[in-house]
Amino acid sequence: MKKKETDTDLLFTRLAKSRFRSRFCLGQKERQYCIDKGPEVISQHAIDFIARRLAPALPANDGKQTPMRGHPVFIAQHATATCCRGCLAKWHGIEQARALTPNEQEYIHAVIWRWLLMQMND
Repeated sequence: MKKKETDTDLLFTRLAKSRFRSRFCLGQKERQYCIDKGPEVISQHAIDFIARRLAPALPANDGKQTPMRGHPVFIAQHATATCCRGCLAKWHGIEQARALTPNEQEYIHAVIWRWLLMQMND
């Protein structure tokens, strides 16, 4: 039986073809941070980052609000094009200049979480 392909399957196929997006991976330090903090804490960090840095209609410093390193979720955001409203529009079809809905925030969290799980299980 063939597995049903999901929207995120297509997204991850596209991300893998991007030279920029596919270069991101968790280093040993970030992996250890995930292990030390545990999945509940890392998940909550992702939810908080999404709510504070992406969800507003006009986020502060949009396009520059997500550091390239320093936290596993930041790396995941760049790898999955969930780092700013411009990337959300280009890669995920989520228009800019309006607040994200709760469903959109959950979707972004799911994308980030899938990438983190892939990295941790690699």
